[in-house]
Amino acid sequence: MDRLLIRGGVPLAGEVRVSGAKNAALPLMCAALLTDRPLRLGNVPHLRDVTTMLRLLSQMGVEVNVDETMCVELCGASLGNPLAPYDLVKTMRASILVLGPLVARHGQARVSLPGGCAIGQRPVDQHLKGLAALGAEIQVEQGYITARASRLRGARIVADLVTVTGTENLMMAACLADGTTVIENAAREPEVVDLARCLTAMGARIRGAGTDVVTVEGVRDLGGASHRIMADRIETGTFLVAAAATGGSVVLRDADPDTLDAVIGKLREAGAEVGVDGRTIRLAMRGRPASVNVRTAPYPAFPTDMQAQFMALDAIATGAGVITETIFENRFMHAQELARLGADIEISGNTAVVRGVPHLQGAAVMATDLRASASLVVAGLVAEGETLVDRIYHLDRGYEAIEEKLARLGARIKRVH
Repeated sequence: MDRLLIRGGVPLAGEVRVSGAKNAALPLMCAALLTDRPLRLGNVPHLRDVTTMLRLLSQMGVEVNVDETMCVELCGASLGNPLAPYDLVKTMRASILVLGPLVARHGQARVSLPGGCAIGQRPVDQHLKGLAALGAEIQVEQGYITARASRLRGARIVADLVTVTGTENLMMAACLADGTTVIENAAREPEVVDLARCLTAMGARIRGAGTDVVTVEGVRDLGGASHRIMADRIETGTFLVAAAATGGSVVLRDADPDTLDAVIGKLREAGAEVGVDGRTIRLAMRGRPASVNVRTAPYPAFPTDMQAQFMALDAIATGAGVITETIFENRFMHAQELARLGADIEISGNTAVVRGVPHLQGAAVMATDLRASASLVVAGLVAEGETLVDRIYHLDRGYEAIEEKLARLGARIKRVH
C-alpha cells in the first residue's frame, strides 16, 4: 500500500497547473449514456474515480477511448447491460449518476446502493423521489436500486434538501422526458452548471442551471458533443491553503477563480495576498496566518470539501478558529490525526475549536477520507520532521499526481511503497 513521506518546513514557491474537476468529470461521463453519438471530453483528470467510472461505463457496453492527453471519447451506441454492480459502485458514490440517464434512454436500470468516503450517510432518497415523480417505478431490494419506465414524463420536483448529485441525476433524466421538468431547491454548484453546458451542446434545453430552480424541456433524443471539463476548484483551494500554511508564494494556472469566492475570501482574512488575473491565481503569505472561522454550506457558501484543509491551516495560525460543519455529520475524523501532529482541536457535535500552535511535529498519520487526506498533507508540509501519510488511496481518488505537483513547488514529498 502506498504512503506519502513528507519532510516539512519548506515554503511552497513556483507555478503549477490546475487539473480538471473530478466532481464535474464523473457526471459528464455519465451523460454519454443519454446518446448513441460520441461524447468527447477534454481536460479529464487522471484519477482513480475517473478510472472506476470508465470501467463501469465500459462494462455496460459504452465504447471508451482515451488518448495520451487524457481526452476521453465515449459512445453508448451499443449499450447492452444497464447494470452497475456492487464491486464497482462500492468504492465510488458518484456511481449513482448512471441511474437517471439509464432509465431515461434505456427504460431500465439496476444500480447497487453506492459507497464512497465514510463521511456521513448521504442518502440517495432524493434521487429516487425525483425519478418516481418523473414516472419511474422504483424498487430497492437486496442492496440494489431497480428503476423502470417506458418513457419518463416531465414533472415538478421539490428537493427536500440540496443535493448536487441528485440535481445532476434528475437534470440528465429530464433531458429525455416527455414534457417540462422543474427542479426546485436545486444545487447551484459550478459542476452542475458545467454539466448543463455539455448537455445543452448535446441538444438539451435547460434553463436556470446555477440557480435554485432548474427547468428542463425534454427532447426526443440527444446528439454528440465536445466539451472541456472545468478546473477543479477543490484542488485549487487545497494548493492555495498549502501555500498559505507554509508561508509560500505560488501561481496557479488554468484555474477558475469565479468558483472560489468563499475560499479566497477566507484566505485573505487569514492574511494571504491573493491576486486574480483571468484564469491565473497568485497567492503570497508573509508570516503565520491568522485563524479564521469557517461554516460550511451549499454553494456559493464555503464548501464542505475545503473544511479539512482550513482546519490544518487554523492548526498553525495565530489565535483560535471555529469550524462548523453543516453538510455531513461525520466529517471531523481528520481532527484526531491532526492532533497526532500536535494540533490543539476540541470538538463538540458539529463544531471544532482549533487553537493555533507555533509548530506541528511530524508523525505517522492515517487518512480517513479524500479531503481528510489533503488536510494531513497540508499539515505535513508545515510540520517539523517527517510525516508519513498512510491510506493515500483516498487521495488518489480526487487529486491528480498531488505529490508531483507539490514537488514542483519545492515540497520535500515522495510516494513510498
